[in-house]
Amino acid sequence: MGSMSGIADPGGASRGARERDELAPPPELDRGRIRRHVIALCLLGIAAAAVITLVPGLASLRSRFAHANGGWIALGVALKVLSGACYVLVFRGVFCREMRWRVSIEIGLSELGANAVLPVGGAGGLALGAWALRRAGMEPGHIARRSVAFFLLTSVPNVLGVIVLGAGLAVGLFAARVGLALALVPAILAAGAILGTIAVGRWAAAAERRLAARERRRLAAVLRAFSGGVEEALSLLREGDPLLLLGLVGYLAFDVMVLWAAYHAFGSSPALAIIWIGYLIGELGGLIPVPGGVGGIELGLVGTLVLYGIPLGATTAAVLGYRAIALAVPAVLGAVAFTVLRRSLAREALAISACEPGGVVEVIGLGEVRLSR
Repeated sequence: MGSMSGIADPGGASRGARERDELAPPPELDRGRIRRHVIALCLLGIAAAAVITLVPGLASLRSRFAHANGGWIALGVALKVLSGACYVLVFRGVFCREMRWRVSIEIGLSELGANAVLPVGGAGGLALGAWALRRAGMEPGHIARRSVAFFLLTSVPNVLGVIVLGAGLAVGLFAARVGLALALVPAILAAGAILGTIAVGRWAAAAERRLAARERRRLAAVLRAFSGGVEEALSLLREGDPLLLLGLVGYLAFDVMVLWAAYHAFGSSPALAIIWIGYLIGELGGLIPVPGGVGGIELGLVGTLVLYGIPLGATTAAVLGYRAIALAVPAVLGAVAFTVLRRSLAREALAISACEPGGVVEVIGLGEVRLSR
């Protein structure tokens, strides 16, 4: 009988194909779609540059760009990198503190890169993170709850910032002066958003139990993820993990200071309190479903900051400079991180799958062990 060494192992081939399928990104994150979004962003950038260069009446804006201060722009880039580092701290603190730092950085920066090129307020990044964690063995329900918690926690500093700044502007705590309505209305709406989110979370928990009893499982699962995410967000805040809290504050603060540096780069220095509240409100334009929020965020920021009294020319230059940094830095860092992320997932599978409280893992010599938080 001849040797069997030259015959391919069909079982091994099928296992290899299965592993490749498991590590393949979902359709919304495939290379073709991301490439189209990147091309769209580049075309939008070229169009904006052409408008600034060629359209009459924009001489002041062209002058600001021609005399931009490179030192302030470099500071803005550094601040954006620090904001990304804080994002990684939040990702790790919410999803898995046992995860290796290298993998935390790879997934966190990949999420930021996805947010820079995919539409709708951070949903692209969360989808990429959910894919990575699922491929590494984390249970889908846990990912869903923690994704809701992550979104809520990263929104907390924004909402609290509007409340504090609005109240401070209303009572004259800051040097800037705005109308009482511009100070108080955003603060009141932000406070209502916090109370409303908690109330909706409790309603969702009760509604989920009723729907589960009626066997409407899909809608019940959505409500369960939302209510569980609200509870886990509150629980994580009560724990007071220093790295998580540092990440939440730094992710927002460093990004706002990129806009502050952009103002200085183009020859303007408005009150910092106005930059902050204008940023916090204007960034809501990012919810418009276009790649990277391009157009929506710019209009939101410019409109809000001008409404708060900063001149249009200075604001337009600063916002365009800020957005160039806010898109380019995460896109570059995310592209590098994503190239090595898939190779890391298989090695990290056990550590990530062990991050779910109440989950069961097999430990040699001990058998099945149930995990606590």
